[in-house]
Amino acid sequence: MPINKRKIINDPIYGFVTIPNELIYDLLNHPYFQRLRRIKQLGLTNLVYPGALHTRFHHAIGAMHLMQEAVLTLRQKEIVITDEEEKAVLIAILLHDIGHGPFSHALEHSIVKGINHETLSSLFMDKLNKEFKGKLSLAIKIFNDKYKKQFLHQLVSSQLDMDRLDYLKRDSFFTGVSEGVISSDRIIKMLNVVNNELVVENKAIYSIEKFLIARRLMYWQVYLHKTVLSAETLLVNILKRAKELSAQGKKLFGTPTFVLFLENDFTETDFEKDRTLLDKFSKLDDNDIVTSIKVWTENEDKILSKLCSNLLDRKLYKVEIQNTAISTSLKNKLIEKVCEQYKITRKEAFYFVFTDTVNNSAYNATNFNINILMSNGKLVDVAEASDQLNIQSLSTTVTKHFICYPKDIKI
Repeated sequence: MPINKRKIINDPIYGFVTIPNELIYDLLNHPYFQRLRRIKQLGLTNLVYPGALHTRFHHAIGAMHLMQEAVLTLRQKEIVITDEEEKAVLIAILLHDIGHGPFSHALEHSIVKGINHETLSSLFMDKLNKEFKGKLSLAIKIFNDKYKKQFLHQLVSSQLDMDRLDYLKRDSFFTGVSEGVISSDRIIKMLNVVNNELVVENKAIYSIEKFLIARRLMYWQVYLHKTVLSAETLLVNILKRAKELSAQGKKLFGTPTFVLFLENDFTETDFEKDRTLLDKFSKLDDNDIVTSIKVWTENEDKILSKLCSNLLDRKLYKVEIQNTAISTSLKNKLIEKVCEQYKITRKEAFYFVFTDTVNNSAYNATNFNINILMSNGKLVDVAEASDQLNIQSLSTTVTKHFICYPKDIKI
């Protein structure tokens, strides 16, 4: 008896989402994609917003649904998108995050260095294409911006893509941060194509303004929230210490796959040379990391043990954020106090006292402009078309400096 592959998924944001064809059904059920159920969309953000436990799987399904809506809208405006192109662009958006590792962006460069999740997504898609006998070839072209209809790539990856429209709405919903709520329906209904470029009709100008402002606010309130920075840098330091101990020849508890990545610094070249490495990476998810951290709380190395205990017990770093660089004298003073109180070396103290910067740019006018299609047919960049003065400021990158140190260290 044949399997019914025209399933419906009940999504908390959009309601019923239809799986459009058998190929996408098969991709959804592939182990590479099912792994996304075990990777949280927002890393450790749930330590600040307890509801932020949604996964990359949720997000990919949502982005695919929005892509279906966008294709329908453009076709109604007599933009030619063939059935083959529709299937390909849906696959491209569905698999756009398949290369994410455990805890998403939080550990992007900790488990595998020098290779981002977009590159890994591309490698996964190439491997799936071989498995599915070339049926993903067009999707890969669109994903890599190698297809003649550039607007299809812009729907997948640009400053106004289905990825951003979904994650802002979804992350806002699960965190409860209402500032991130956007009118994705209206934005999609106002999409159009001019000269092979994705544009927005001027009736949606206020929705686009709201989208850009929501993005800026979500970065400060959620993605770059100081306690989230504290938690995620603590997680990064745990992996850093574990890798340092592994490099010294010390054996740490971990699943076989996780230990492999702890003991080696694999590069993009390694993934290209060793085709089995991608399969090994696909076995990693949040559970590998959490299980190891629980065991490492009792590790004989007091640095690793304390870092892991602090994360599990939510004893996070104190964070101070400011617009100017952190003074060297303040950092040195804190390092000296940590060395004295924890009885550790100055080098080891850098696991507990460190400085860094964060950048927030809601709109980058040099990287695919969001063009507004005016009623006279003229295209105008949103920053110029908007009568909101703050839209101009949103195109400026804001850099903030922060310092982390243990809460039990008094200045």
